[in-house]
Amino acid sequence: MDASVEAAVADAHRREWAFVLAATVRVTGDIDLAEECVQEAYARALTTWPDQGVPARPGAWLTTVARRRAIDLLRRNATHERVLPQLVGTGDDAPDVPGAPGSIDDDRLRLIFTCCHPALAPESQVALTLRLVCGLTTSEVARLFLVQEATMAARITRAKKKIAAARIPYRVPAADELPARIDAVLTVVHLVFTTGHTAPAGSDLVRTDLVERALHLSRMLRSLLPEDPDVAGVLALILLTDARRPSRTSADGTLTLLPDQDRSQWDADEIAEGLALVREALGRRPPGRFALMAAIAAVHAEAPTWSSTDWAELVGLYDLLVRIWPSPVVSLNRAVAIGFADGPAEGLAALDALAAEPQLATYGYLASARADFLRRLGRHDEAAAAYRRALALTDNAVEAEFLAARLAESEREARPAS
Repeated sequence: MDASVEAAVADAHRREWAFVLAATVRVTGDIDLAEECVQEAYARALTTWPDQGVPARPGAWLTTVARRRAIDLLRRNATHERVLPQLVGTGDDAPDVPGAPGSIDDDRLRLIFTCCHPALAPESQVALTLRLVCGLTTSEVARLFLVQEATMAARITRAKKKIAAARIPYRVPAADELPARIDAVLTVVHLVFTTGHTAPAGSDLVRTDLVERALHLSRMLRSLLPEDPDVAGVLALILLTDARRPSRTSADGTLTLLPDQDRSQWDADEIAEGLALVREALGRRPPGRFALMAAIAAVHAEAPTWSSTDWAELVGLYDLLVRIWPSPVVSLNRAVAIGFADGPAEGLAALDALAAEPQLATYGYLASARADFLRRLGRHDEAAAAYRRALALTDNAVEAEFLAARLAESEREARPAS
């Protein structure tokens, strides 16, 4: 197999999966069948592209193949006379093309709203969106949820069956339905972004395709609900966090933590847009969770240097966030802020108070945060143990390399002087 073709198919999977699947669901009206057809289209690309060459628009090629396969299967099952007139409508067999006005972008949003229907449990909404919209494997989704792959596979299967049994419509809800549905969608869009911002596994720190997808989706939602403060908050949060992307790794690809980042590389346009949206999102009283999260990101974005960061304000914002949206991960971030506001000993105490949280038992960032505070306190043996724990829980190669370097440093510091 030509390595360049394999790379092209992998890139098309990352970039085009949601486009192709969403367009195919419009034909099938059945998520399982659409997913099967899309998988076949990618498999065909592996055997066709070496001879014919990689098409100029891989997404259009894959969409055409997947939709034709879907129509063939529907005809073979003798259901096309009932299904096709409803779903294809115009009889136009031309594929939806990424970026074409009014076509595939709408399909992708339809797919998200279908995955986030209130008939589904919240955890199923998120899992299904990560699997179908983001193209993550079931094992990758399982790692994000800290459950076994078999458990996640069963959860996704049940969610798909629920969509079929309940005849959940494949559409963007009417305007009067949007406010009641938007929180679940915003939660998923934010999780898509965080999954891309620091990839749970792989050789790259960032999955740019997921980051860009979340940003695009949040802008689409902003156009649907321009007055909604939660939508403004999510878009602000994504912009302000993504603004740091250029400085998060060094020229050789190693991880650069926030204190050491070159802030002149931060995207000034994203920061300016994000700060304006934060002010808008905070206009609602009391502010929502996304507005508070965006306000936290704004404090970092506005600080000209690490040393000038207003950690007391950050602790106060985390206090408000924990009150309206209690979460072990939010509590962990609050503990880290305490450590920088009041010193590493206070931060370590706040982290250790979370040790019994079952959701954090296999969360690598708890171990890495403890390791950092222990290192700052000169407790190098304990820091080394915490770094080993963090390393064992990390599947991202860039983060693992950074943790391994810190582990080696702590082990050297822990050795008695000869």
